[in-house]
Amino acid sequence: MAVIELNNIEKSFGKNKVINNFNIKINDGEFVVLVGPSGCGKSTLLRMISGLESIDKGDIYLNEKLINNLIPSKRGIAMVFQSYALYPHMNVYENMSFGLKNEKLSKNEINNKVNEAAKTLQIEDLLERKPKQLSGGQRQRVAIGRAITRNPKLFLFDEPLSNLDAALRSEMRVEISKLHKKLNTNMIYVTHDQVEAMTLADKIVILNKGNIEQFGAPNEIYKNPNNVFVAEFIGTPKMNILKISKDKILNKNTIRLFDNEIRFDKYKFHGDIYLGIRPEDIILNSNNQIKLQIKIDLVENLGFEKIIHSSIFNNDFIIKTSENFSNELSEISFNKEKIYLFDKYKNRIRS
Repeated sequence: MAVIELNNIEKSFGKNKVINNFNIKINDGEFVVLVGPSGCGKSTLLRMISGLESIDKGDIYLNEKLINNLIPSKRGIAMVFQSYALYPHMNVYENMSFGLKNEKLSKNEINNKVNEAAKTLQIEDLLERKPKQLSGGQRQRVAIGRAITRNPKLFLFDEPLSNLDAALRSEMRVEISKLHKKLNTNMIYVTHDQVEAMTLADKIVILNKGNIEQFGAPNEIYKNPNNVFVAEFIGTPKMNILKISKDKILNKNTIRLFDNEIRFDKYKFHGDIYLGIRPEDIILNSNNQIKLQIKIDLVENLGFEKIIHSSIFNNDFIIKTSENFSNELSEISFNKEKIYLFDKYKNRIRS
């Protein structure tokens, strides 16, 4: 296990700054997921930690040891790539043992490490096969197995499941989570998929244009997003956001939302604000405090759940429900306690 610290990390490619003053500490045994849209700097951070990319500014410590200038093989870090990076002319055993041979371990040590990793990943019967004889999921297990044999202090995963189909991604998420619990080793995992982030992570780092928007446990981020970017990024489907213009704000703490007047005693509003409500917090009846008239545009039938795409005065509005309803549904409602409020800069308004 390890403690890793990234202090004031910055990275630019030409005039394009991709990482800006990044600071984070990851404690023993934590599974941390870096998530964000394409181009936000996730993979660049991973490559700097591994030593595959230089750092413009800042320091990286592993167990209080500065590793900025160490070559990748001396950092005690193993990386699993999106592309598997297996040697096509080698069988599974040879792929998993390749790095160990370079470390000049004895044949007996190599054999023990490879067989132990193969047993952990349940690929003992694949050791004689070449990569072309394996499925995508099996290749990913081999790539992970190759990392395990090195007994690293830290595992890095760079979008390892993005090449797999949906069913296999779900299966491999479970396997990686089980592996983390079994090995109890630090893992940093990069993905653009917020479902992977929510299901795998002990803590999530949400990145946007090289900056940390929020860092915390999945449930904390889901329940208490710092801003509209985080609120829309975490949660499936994303949070509904409605702009409340200044002329719809009454007496500093009361807003008008179509035919509803909603009072918030804990807040004082200044200028335009944004109101957020999660699709799963909407009720398909008129029994709650706040009622809205909608027009249904499309229904996605997912079996147990349905995703209703609707519109409210030209605002897109999504509802997630397991209730039965008619396609003539015209009224919905939700409780005031389920509302999220953001200021004109799209930052969370807190009491």
